[in-house]
Amino acid sequence: QVQLVESGGGSVQAGGSLTLSCVASGDTSSIICVGWFRQPPGKQRDWVARVGSNGGTDYVDSVKGRFTISRSGAKNTVYLQMDSLKPEDTAKYPCSAFTPAMIWGQGTQLTVSS
Repeated sequence: QVQLVESGGGSVQAGGSLTLSCVASGDTSSIICVGWFRQPPGKQRDWVARVGSNGGTDYVDSVKGRFTISRSGAKNTVYLQMDSLKPEDTAKYPCSAFTPAMIWGQGTQLTVSS
């Protein structure tokens, strides 16, 4: 019953910033945590960041200090603020809700030019 819709992707130059959003609808009370993942073209999908229902956050080492995940309970929205972007950040970025089953959105594309 949970559905996720991502937005905010686009094209930026290296060193730039962008913020992605993930809007959850349906039975959002069942969500334990929300994570952002990324999948570069032709490569495996990897976890990037997560935020729990209590607001606790964690990040993969490669984005620590550059990316910030946050949630807005009133809007049922999770954000991923991305700063100091690098070409290797280029990927499709889906979000996922753990209910504890994983629910996936379609993803939003980020392209970072060198």
